Amino acid sequence: MEQFNRTYRTEVLDLYLFDNLEQTRKTTEEWLTVYNTERSYEALNNMTPIEYKTLKQAA
Repeated sequence: MEQFNRTYRTEVLDLYLFDNLEQTRKTTEEWLTVYNTERSYEALNNMTPIEYKTLKQAA
């Protein structure tokens, strides 16, 4: 959880100056999609969560 918070702060909160809550939500939603589907994770043997899930379901 701490790594997620740090990553969110550096990749979203520190990069953008939001004018309203809707902008914040939209940017966060887009970032979360990338974070949860396109990023590889060392804890998942450098696979994306989708790749890892597919591999586990096939086993």
